[in-house]
Amino acid sequence: YFVIREPEGGRNRNPLDIPGVLLSTLGLVALVYGFTRAESDGWGDSVTIGMFVASAVLLLAFVVTEAKVKAPLLPLRVVTDRNRGGIYLSLGIAIIAMFGTFLFLTYYLQVVKGFSPIKTGFAFMPMIVGMMVGSTQIGTRLMTRLPARALMGPGFLVAAVGMLFMTQMEIGSSYASVILPAMLLLGLGMGTAFMPAMSLATMGVEPRDAGVASAMVNTSQQVGGAIGTALLNTIAASATTSYIADHIGSATSKSQAQLVALEGQVHGYTNAIWFAVGMLVLAAVIVVTLVNAGRPDTSAVAGAGEGAEDELPVPVVAH
Repeated sequence: YFVIREPEGGRNRNPLDIPGVLLSTLGLVALVYGFTRAESDGWGDSVTIGMFVASAVLLLAFVVTEAKVKAPLLPLRVVTDRNRGGIYLSLGIAIIAMFGTFLFLTYYLQVVKGFSPIKTGFAFMPMIVGMMVGSTQIGTRLMTRLPARALMGPGFLVAAVGMLFMTQMEIGSSYASVILPAMLLLGLGMGTAFMPAMSLATMGVEPRDAGVASAMVNTSQQVGGAIGTALLNTIAASATTSYIADHIGSATSKSQAQLVALEGQVHGYTNAIWFAVGMLVLAAVIVVTLVNAGRPDTSAVAGAGEGAEDELPVPVVAH
């Protein structure tokens, strides 16, 4: 009575894909470290280049291994599907843009505008409100009526417009005129795009692949976040260094030198955010190009009464 008996055949008796675990882990670590190293030592540094080469070799070996082993860590059928592959790729790119921008915005609010950590946290709240509206009032309501790309593409573009506001940041910019509309649009766009993306990422997979498909969403987010922070920080640091080198000679006092340094930081932030805008546009292009799944089939609830389409169950990813 006190022993939980597992149903016969319920346990996965396949051996753990040790080569796949090692190759994927080392490949991703080398990739992220390469971007991190580039920030401090430059893109031409031998170790930086070596990390990128090692990452490419390890990840290629991972793909070859997964195609041959009996029980792969990542069944290639999960990611080679056109729709899921497009979802994973576009999400990863969008997260690269988001995480790097969050870092610079935090620096801007605290270092440049003098916000306290608590005040900075509250300053991000409009983005959360935008995400809630985008996901619950737009994404959820329309994802059973429109194909995923009709929501994701415009969603990423709206988020890109929000980031365009951030490229106008200056030392004297006010929160209400620049940051607030940027936050609202960024949250609204991402909320609209993420809802159908999370659904489509696992839709149509075999039951045995459901966990892997869901894990790929998390992997896209985690790897994208790590790369975004390192990559965009590298771009910002380079732009800041260049700006200060070009303008510090005109400073005739310590206060003017400090002002040039502060202007250089903001210049670096906005340069990196311009790159993030491009990443979001790229994510939108990938979605429109690769994701061709139509609107969900509502025939299962046809005849169930008025508003049945609103009650159509839609698979989601818990993460």
